Amino acid sequence: MKIKFSRHAKRRASLYKIPESVISTILTGMNLRQGEHEIIKDVECLQYPLKIVVSVAGDTVTVITNYPLKKGRKK
Repeated sequence: MKIKFSRHAKRRASLYKIPESVISTILTGMNLRQGEHEIIKDVECLQYPLKIVVSVAGDTVTVITNYPLKKGRKK
């Protein structure tokens, strides 16, 4: 599985200080089918749950955006 980050996703990760390695680790542990998916996971390095929106086409997973869900629950 090949993981690509859109320009928007790279900027959001930089803005919210989300390491790309954390996102890659989450995505490699999942079995994703074709289409778009919204993933919400608790991550230890963040105060809020992380939301990741991806698009799957063939063997390529493109991260569209990622950000902490501030309206969600705190740890």
